[in-house]
Amino acid sequence: MPITSDILRTYRGPRRVVRDLLARGQREDRAIMWLMAGCLIVFLSRLPALQRAAVLGQGDFTQDAAYAFLGLMMIAPLMFYGLAALGQGIARLFGGRPTGYGARLALFWAWLAATPVILLYGLLVGLNGAAETGTQAVGLLWVVVFIVFWVQGLREAGRSHDA
Repeated sequence: MPITSDILRTYRGPRRVVRDLLARGQREDRAIMWLMAGCLIVFLSRLPALQRAAVLGQGDFTQDAAYAFLGLMMIAPLMFYGLAALGQGIARLFGGRPTGYGARLALFWAWLAATPVILLYGLLVGLNGAAETGTQAVGLLWVVVFIVFWVQGLREAGRSHDA
C-alpha cells in the first residue's frame, strides 16, 4: 500500500495503521526511511519562514536553510532515537511492553504522518508570520496530532508485543 494512503489512514485510525506496519515485520531500514522522509518534509516546511525572515532583513536565507537542513537531517534523527527510548521507558511505566523497534516505529511513523499539518503551518508562517493567532492554532494542532499519533502508536506497539 502506498505510504500516502497509510498517512491518510492514520488520521482515521492510528492504532490500526501501526498494527499493520508492525505486521509487515521488523525492518529498521523502513523505519529510518520514514524518519528521514519526515525530517525532509519538516525542513521543506521551514523554507517559507526562512524566506520571509530574509525578505524582512532578519536573516540570511542560504545560511539559515543550510543550518536547518543540517539540524533536521543530521542531528534530529539522532535525537529521535533517544526520544524513542524515552517513550519506550514511559510506556513501560504505564504497563505497556513495546519492543525497541515498536517504540521507534511508533515515533517515526507519528513524525511522518503529522507532516501534512506541519506543511500547512510552515506555509502560514511564511505568509502571515508566527505571531498570528491562526498560525499558532495550526502549530498547536500539529503538536496535538503528533502526540496523539505517537501515544496511540506506542499503545499499539505495546499491545502487539504482548499478543
